Amino acid sequence: MTEATERIVETGGTRMRVLEQGEGPAVVLCHGFPELGYSWRHQLPALAEAGYHAIAPDQRGYGGTDAPGEVDAYDIIGLTDDLLALLDALGEESAVFAGHDWGAPVVWTLAQRVPERVRAVVAMSVPFTRRSRLPPTERMRELVGDGFFYILYFQPVGPADKEFDADPRRALLGMFEPTRPQGFADLEPGREGDLFGRLEPPSQAPQWLGEEALARYVSEFDRTGFSGGLNWYRNIDRNWELTEGIAEAVNQPALFIAGEKDYPPKMIGEQDMDECVADLRGKVYLDGAGHYIQQERPQEVNRLLLDFLAEVAPADGR
Repeated sequence: MTEATERIVETGGTRMRVLEQGEGPAVVLCHGFPELGYSWRHQLPALAEAGYHAIAPDQRGYGGTDAPGEVDAYDIIGLTDDLLALLDALGEESAVFAGHDWGAPVVWTLAQRVPERVRAVVAMSVPFTRRSRLPPTERMRELVGDGFFYILYFQPVGPADKEFDADPRRALLGMFEPTRPQGFADLEPGREGDLFGRLEPPSQAPQWLGEEALARYVSEFDRTGFSGGLNWYRNIDRNWELTEGIAEAVNQPALFIAGEKDYPPKMIGEQDMDECVADLRGKVYLDGAGHYIQQERPQEVNRLLLDFLAEVAPADGR
């Protein structure tokens, strides 16, 4: 079996760094924050060995992919258009899309916007949600009041960028900490300090990640900074405006995977996914697992992925 290769792909004006491995039906793997295409390093060889063309891009603002300076460049239309342009550049009519963390709402939205290009969806950590009655940041302020909430802290350009960029290793350890409370939603509201002053990150990489992989992330974010990824959060209200009128249902086959200790499913809930994802083939919660599920529990995630793909996009039935 060939090894994974890395290349730059020109995608409609955005240069994307892509990791890919194997031949067969296309499976596009979309990472979240603060991650990279490298986050799918355990899935690429497993998919390739099973007869798939596994494709893991650094998404806009990350790693070796272009990072525009304008905040508005990171809205959900631009992010999903990147994936369509990637399919075109690779000569693929359609693909199965898997997304983790921020990658999940991107692939859910892509399935709504352009259903003919999406064969099936695998969402990890973030369930499908309907468009809310209020802009998301208003809803968050309604829920937390004067309390600290990380997404609200990320909204102004500057404070979070400076904090993350000042010490990428500390920032990544804080984000990768598997025991952090409910997505930072219940940190002490009256306590002074920035995010990591509140969290007090560990000094070593979690066992599931290891120091070698952590060093890879640190090297990339030390070079690029974190503003590209943070800009995704700064578009959540803009995304709410741009997706008015979009189809509410996802009709493609779908699978949801999360860790039993993960926080987005508890915060978001499953009702919208149960009601609006017409062909939801399963919801799987891995016992004892946290947020970074494809890195924490790769063997179990790979088995679930391959079983689902055998149903919806068999490798011998391209």
